[in-house]
Amino acid sequence: MRKTGFTSVAILITILFLLNFAQAQKIDITNASILISNKIKSPVRATLIKILQEEISNRTSVAWHTAKNWDSGKNAIIAIALSRDKKLFGKTIPQRNKSGDAEYKPEGYRIFTQKKDGKNIVWILGADARGCLFGVGHILRTAVLLDKKAYLSQPLDLATSPMQSIRGHQLGYRNTANSYDAWDVAQYEKYIRELALFGTNAIENIPFGPDDSPHMPIPREKMNIEMSKICAAYDLDYWVWTPATFDLKDNEKRTAMLKTHEAFYKACPKLDQIFFPGGDPGHNHPREVMPFLHDLSKLLKKHHPKAGMWISLQGFSAEQIDYFYTYLDEFKPDWLRGVVSGPSSPSIAGTRHRLPAQYRHRHYPDITHNLRCDYPAINWDQAYMLTIGREGINPQPNYYAKIHATYAPFTDGFVAYSDGAHDDVNKVVWSMRSWDIEKNVRDIMIDYCRFFFGDQVAEKAADGIFGLEHNWVGPIIENGSIETTFEYWQKLEKENPQLAGNWRWQMLVLRAYYDTYQRRRKIYETGLEKEANAILAKAQSIGADKALDKALAIVNKADSEPVAQDLHTKIVQYFDDLFHSIGLQTDVEKYKASGAQRGCMLQFVNYPLNNRWWLVDESKKIKALATEKEKLARLKIIHTWENPGDGSYYDNVSNIETGRRVLTTQYDACDVAWWDGGYSRERLSSQLFQWEPVLEYENLDFNGRYIIRVCGQGDALIRVDGERLEPVLYNKDRGEFKEFVVPKHITQDGKMRVSFDKPEESHLRWTKFSHISDVWVIKR
Repeated sequence: MRKTGFTSVAILITILFLLNFAQAQKIDITNASILISNKIKSPVRATLIKILQEEISNRTSVAWHTAKNWDSGKNAIIAIALSRDKKLFGKTIPQRNKSGDAEYKPEGYRIFTQKKDGKNIVWILGADARGCLFGVGHILRTAVLLDKKAYLSQPLDLATSPMQSIRGHQLGYRNTANSYDAWDVAQYEKYIRELALFGTNAIENIPFGPDDSPHMPIPREKMNIEMSKICAAYDLDYWVWTPATFDLKDNEKRTAMLKTHEAFYKACPKLDQIFFPGGDPGHNHPREVMPFLHDLSKLLKKHHPKAGMWISLQGFSAEQIDYFYTYLDEFKPDWLRGVVSGPSSPSIAGTRHRLPAQYRHRHYPDITHNLRCDYPAINWDQAYMLTIGREGINPQPNYYAKIHATYAPFTDGFVAYSDGAHDDVNKVVWSMRSWDIEKNVRDIMIDYCRFFFGDQVAEKAADGIFGLEHNWVGPIIENGSIETTFEYWQKLEKENPQLAGNWRWQMLVLRAYYDTYQRRRKIYETGLEKEANAILAKAQSIGADKALDKALAIVNKADSEPVAQDLHTKIVQYFDDLFHSIGLQTDVEKYKASGAQRGCMLQFVNYPLNNRWWLVDESKKIKALATEKEKLARLKIIHTWENPGDGSYYDNVSNIETGRRVLTTQYDACDVAWWDGGYSRERLSSQLFQWEPVLEYENLDFNGRYIIRVCGQGDALIRVDGERLEPVLYNKDRGEFKEFVVPKHITQDGKMRVSFDKPEESHLRWTKFSHISDVWVIKR
């Protein structure tokens, strides 16, 4: 008893000591004044003051004022100067005790704290104006900012500079965007500022195009200039993405485009880089592109002498790529700044290897799309593909950190492709990891949540984001953690009503509801389909037409008796909140989204997760058949589709739930259909496919005879253990069957490898390519 009592007292003393130590470590900056060097160039100096005053006021309701000298400050001073300055307003700037020169490298900064004359001094020393900006961002990200209180949790002494010199994001003010087109100048400035505070140094706009949006508060031409002004105020590089979607051999259009460019160049107070995509869009040969860019560069230098031209090789053929590099070798154009690697470009590593050292190399990563893109969501359930879709809310911090780490060694940095605020988390991850590739991803997320949601919820919200990322890993029905993450976010939602109007918070809480709703729907609707198939299995005894009617009544309960409607109500409300808070357009009809693939999560929230639409259409065909025997034969195919019987196997290619024997993955996610504007009534398995799948089978019957049945589109050039098989049935229409007899000698070891050669179809658009969706190995 005495020992236990002594231990309890010791623990209490230790806790009190740690609390007192933590309290003593705090650097109070609640009533700080801002003392900033006059050597920091205009207009950035004024911008730094504005950032500190507005962000502190918004988060603490405390006003920070500028000081004219050291005596005019209160109990704390935020002292901002250039790293090479010796003094600030007569006071000697202390020298760094630790070794290192990061604060002298471009955009680098040093932050340290000291106690002097009863005041807490926070020094922010930037190598240049940008370094001061990023130093201010560091303080705002890491400080604890509460109502009427602001402090640093511990003394600081650090110096850092960015690993990569280009860290940007495309924020095109155009109709295609799912939210940017609804922003006014103030919203753009706020968002650009927030990106800058997390290390972003470049913003890319899309200034030209006919697609004006019904949401635009000001004309596109005016916003183009306003974005230039914002970048000038924050000392950020202003990039523009300017394709040529016409034939450059058309002199009239070429001349008109040159005039359009020059007028834009002249109007911009700041313009740093022009990015011309070689393809996507555009189909011009580099023999026309390079002279055109040379002409553009002359106009650019006239108005912005330090600006540069960039080109991507997107969509270029091997011959066109060779032509481009031959051009570089022959002419060595000094007007070309560098090459951009984006979707459909040659390999990033290969580009850096082949590109002469004098030219820079920029990554153009797609962090905004989940499907039909460079970096599709991995191991994603079809339920999400059909509902969240290509451009849904997609915080994936770990995934995108890995992608960045893979390609960063071959580039000078990135400007990411984005078409909306839905990928906000991914933007911050790319910016911060481009500053420091070793930066812990969880620490990045804690900073993110501290800055946008507050210190008290920062760690909990950060872990909640990782929970949302895990929601997307693996079959949705098997992923029980979706429900756990939902409960976690529901608790955060209830405990933090002050964040209800915060659009970033709305997105995260919404995703928790949305993911859970789709899981519960998938469980329910899959169960209904199993019940319906059990009815169809009895068709021989109750009659084909009667069985069909009963089966349809069961599967259609998904519409007449829907599940989890309380979640659906919340989802609808959150989407409406997001439209009004950030302009997020999630439905073409309701919110005037530019297209169904552009973030329309609300529009597809109830897309069928069983095959009821397909079964309705099939029932009409079956009832039109001439004989009962024909009807029963077709019904047997339907109810045994995924369960072909003992000793037989079924795989839906590219379905992580029912494609267990498939070894291949279509990494560009062109294995997910987009038919009929997203409202395809095809069987769900037909909407997932690959061009060259490979499957492996084990435990086959040594003495068994097997037929391979294939469903898909076009040709199926099948090989079994490398041996090409000839068909006994060969229907090429989508959804029809092909069948092949497996020679007995192949299965005598109990194993079999099935592969498909890709037909020569270069004359076709990729959507028309032959593909495989379903594969059966049926024992006879």
